[in-house]
Parts: sequence; C-alpha cells; structure tokens
Amino acid sequence: MENKNNLICDMETGVCGTAGDTEMEFIDFNEKKKTIDVYYVTDPICSHCWAIEPTLRRFIEQYGHYFNLHTVMGGLLEKWHDGPIDPANGIFKPADVAGHWREVGEHSRMPIDGSLMIDHPVQSSFPSSRVFKIIQKHHGDEKAFEYLRRAREALFAFNENIGEKAILKDIVSHMGLDGEAIVAEAEEQAGHDLLNEDFGRTRSLGARGFPTIIMVNEDNQGVKIVGGRPFDYYVKGLTQILGEEPAAKQQPALSSLLEKEKLLFSKEIEVMYDIEQAELAAFLKNELPADTFETKEVLGETYIISK
Repeated sequence: MENKNNLICDMETGVCGTAGDTEMEFIDFNEKKKTIDVYYVTDPICSHCWAIEPTLRRFIEQYGHYFNLHTVMGGLLEKWHDGPIDPANGIFKPADVAGHWREVGEHSRMPIDGSLMIDHPVQSSFPSSRVFKIIQKHHGDEKAFEYLRRAREALFAFNENIGEKAILKDIVSHMGLDGEAIVAEAEEQAGHDLLNEDFGRTRSLGARGFPTIIMVNEDNQGVKIVGGRPFDYYVKGLTQILGEEPAAKQQPALSSLLEKEKLLFSKEIEVMYDIEQAELAAFLKNELPADTFETKEVLGETYIISK
C-alpha cells in the first residue's frame, strides 16, 4: 500500500513526501513583466493639460505600476509676434488667450484666472520648460513633475507670470531646491539643448497638440490619446497596449495624497475618490484630522492645503 504520510521520509533520497521525477530541476519563478512607456507631451502653459490634472493623477496613482512615465516638453509658445499664433482658434495676441483659459477653467473646474494674459502676459513657455529640464537632469522625473505642478498652480489659479525669472526662482526655491542656480543654468546652452531634445522627441512621437499621451509596449506598438479625455479612455488605452485588463491599485488615503501634493482642488478630490462636489465637506471631515489642513477658495473653487 502506498504511504501517503508526509511525515515519513525516504532514507535514500532524503525527501519527506513526494520527490518528483528528477533529482535536480530548473524552475524559473520570474514572471515576465510587460514594460510600457507612457509619454506625456505637454507644456507649462497648456490650459487643457491643467484641466486633466485630476484624471492624470488618478491614472498614475492607480495604474502607474504598469508603466514608466516620461514627461516631454512640447514647446507651445516660443514668442508672440505680429502674425497669428493659432488662427484656427482665434488666437492672434496674448489677450485672446484670457477668454479661452477662463472657459477651460469653468468647464473643467480646475480654476484659471487668465487676466494676466491681458495685463502682463507670459511671453514664452520656453523659459519655464527649460527649468523643468534642468530639474529633471539634476533631481529626477518626480521632482521635475512636482515643479510642473507648482508652475501651473502659480500661472492658472494664482495668476503669476511663470515666464519671469523671479517667479520661477521663487517656485523652485519653495520646493527646497536652489532656484537661483537652476534658473541660471536653464538660460545656458545646456538648458536650450535639453529642451531641443524634447522637441525632437515630440516630433518623433507624432505629437502635434497638447496634451498628448502615447503608450508604447515592448513590441513598439502604441496607443495615442490626444486632448483631455475621461479617465476610462486612459484605462482602455492601457488595456489595449497590455493585451489584458490591468488591475487597479486602491486609491491612496487622502492624508497621504495631501502630504505629497501639498495642495488639492475640490475637482481633484472628487475625481480621485468618486465623490460629488456637494459631498466634499463631509468627506474631508471623515478623512482628515482638522488640524492637518486648511480650506481656501479661489475663483469660486474650493481647495485644501496641508498645514
């Protein structure tokens, strides 16, 4: 009768239980990981890029374990000149941008003032883009992405001219970096060269408008999503490029998200946690200790900052 008692060991093989057919067997426990590169082609003064921040953040938080994110500067505005900049959309001079920005802000509920484009317009997006590249060079993608967020907050919500060196230095310095040195290096040839590399990458990706998100797998097959789209678009794009449905991570606790982001608008919280605008106050009360955050308002939109 076969002995099925695994407590009895075979004296010859030295095995307790079933030894198997071979004395030595090679086993590969490494699951082949699919490598996806996601290219986010953008610009610091792109209003629709500001509008998709809530959606993009959730996509990165819940599905970022499937891909490597590469943020690429696209060069939206080198300089204003006498001719039309974007005649198809009625943009001939800086003041024409103000109304468009306000419309984007009202539609997306990511607040945009825009009045500085009438009173004191940004003359070029290249200086702020070069600062991004220098931070990326010395401090990595995550810090550069943080800078991009701070720059957009300053421009869109708080009406600060991020084309000016003093504003850029202040933004970078408040991140704990050397604003003076970084902005100075961005003006040197290295800053121009790094930005031109991004422009070349933008062309090679075939990105002509902002935002453009391109997902590429290890077989060099890609999915391109142009413009601000609903959250499901990005998940469907990732599913298509993976060839299977990705598993979402749980959304981060609001306390952790605020600690990382420092400032969150109501729309960002609503999108991240699937709540309605009217539920925000109760949600904040349940999720955050009262002494850890402060509630403020700009342009009719609520936002919270960490204390």
